[in-house]
Amino acid sequence: MNLIVLGVNHKTAPVEIREKLAFSEKHLEETFSALHNYPELKEKVILSTCNRVEIYARVGNIDEGINRLKDFVYKYHKINDGELENFFYTYFTEDAVEHLFKVSSSLDSMVVGEPQILGQVKDAYSLAKESRATGMILNQLFEKAFSVAKKVRNETRIAESAVSVSYAAVELAKKIFGDIEGKTIMVIGAGEMSELAARHLLSSGAKGILVSNRTFDRAVELARDLKGSAIRFDSIEDELVRTDIVISSTGAPHFIIKKEMVERIIHKRRNKPIFFIDIAVPRDVEPAINEIENVFLYDIDDLQNVVNANIKEREKESEKALEIIKKEVGQFLNWIDGLEVVPTIAALREKAEAVRLKELEEAFSKLGTVSDKERIVIDNLTSAIVNKLLHEPTVNLKKQIESTDGHWYIKVVRHLFNLE
Repeated sequence: MNLIVLGVNHKTAPVEIREKLAFSEKHLEETFSALHNYPELKEKVILSTCNRVEIYARVGNIDEGINRLKDFVYKYHKINDGELENFFYTYFTEDAVEHLFKVSSSLDSMVVGEPQILGQVKDAYSLAKESRATGMILNQLFEKAFSVAKKVRNETRIAESAVSVSYAAVELAKKIFGDIEGKTIMVIGAGEMSELAARHLLSSGAKGILVSNRTFDRAVELARDLKGSAIRFDSIEDELVRTDIVISSTGAPHFIIKKEMVERIIHKRRNKPIFFIDIAVPRDVEPAINEIENVFLYDIDDLQNVVNANIKEREKESEKALEIIKKEVGQFLNWIDGLEVVPTIAALREKAEAVRLKELEEAFSKLGTVSDKERIVIDNLTSAIVNKLLHEPTVNLKKQIESTDGHWYIKVVRHLFNLE
């Protein structure tokens, strides 16, 4: 019983290659119909996202299965055989299981710990199941992958630290205010990153948003999208008095928020804290405002430093996640081999019996005349020897299949006795 994976991802192939190999969700029904023409691929799941295209399959023979998958991909996408060979990776058996567990747990993502991939894997599995492309093995494998991903998130901190500038801004705001519930945000400049940071702050509990831009119409447009209010650029100072968090990204060639302005504002605010997030280059906010009590300023480099520190923290947590995954891989392989332990023992006994009967026949032919009674005694003797020789190995094989290394025992026995 062999599991294989054929794929490309953001590490092995640029986007222009990945898009050539992508499978459209709209056409997955016909995709699985095409896959059904390959009987060697007994079960299959297609995972196609912007960062990876992978096909998981259960096959009889690993090499033949990999070749059939490549043949399918090339024909389906009308690509010359071997043209993209250098971009593919393949995994089989233990490595295939481990790879799926890593993917589902976001250890193989471009941003380690991001939550979207688990939903994408679940969707891919559901579509394959609806198309009747999966069976007992892949059903069990993917259900196990989902429980492993949940365990990784519950038992590590892999998804807790911000690893984007916009999320880092939210994280810092929470540290400054303790709780941003009910805080007012001002966005100065209508750039994409400032909009994203504002959306994250709103989703974290901020109550309202003010938007200002040199082009007022653009401010009105963004304010409408964010369900906030647009303000004129020349009224920023007046509105800052009621603002708790300021996100600025105008692209102006000079400071638009200076120390003297903030001193006036903080006085009117009666020293209530105010947090400036300056993600503009050149900077919008004069660095000297950090000297004012209860005024906090972080620029793009400060935020990136937070992100870099958090990425290192996630990398540490990924080591813990790998330990969990290794253990779960062993348990899954034991389950698979548990399905094979009875056929393996049966095959071993069948082979031993065949050897016994053959040798017995040769012995009787050499002995010449042997009475029925003697024949029965010799037959019983050889049968007893075979049974006693196999008794302890079969008992131990059943026991060891439950251990963490149990799957290796099945492989060793089948290899040693040539039971393949």
